[in-house]
Amino acid sequence: MNTDSRDILDVLKSELQFLERGGYGRSVRTPWQPTSVFLDSLSCINYGDPNRTLPCDQCMLSTLVSSEGLKETLPCHHIPLNEHGDTIQLLEDRGDQEKLVETVKDWLRRSIDRIEKERGKITCDWPAAAS
Repeated sequence: MNTDSRDILDVLKSELQFLERGGYGRSVRTPWQPTSVFLDSLSCINYGDPNRTLPCDQCMLSTLVSSEGLKETLPCHHIPLNEHGDTIQLLEDRGDQEKLVETVKDWLRRSIDRIEKERGKITCDWPAAAS
């Protein structure tokens, strides 16, 4: 049950801004550890909590996950990002960080535009994705 009171639109916009500023590079403190989309950003309700105290189903991102994806350890990594059904998990498994980041950025732009239209707000013209 989602108990996350943050506005999903604000969270998605912040995530996009984070990615466009370089986002998920290696940490200076722990360069040997890989970073993970959503988990290593303020989008995660457990950001900065090594014990991951809050269950993922309390996160507002869980509203974007299928019922099957909610059964996974990291539900936010099972959000369908495009018409091909690519997910963060699938793209991380392939090991192509650049494709992962570009796919997530595209998904964020589309999701932000959709939510703004649903709410009756003017959409922002996001920079075109690199080919």
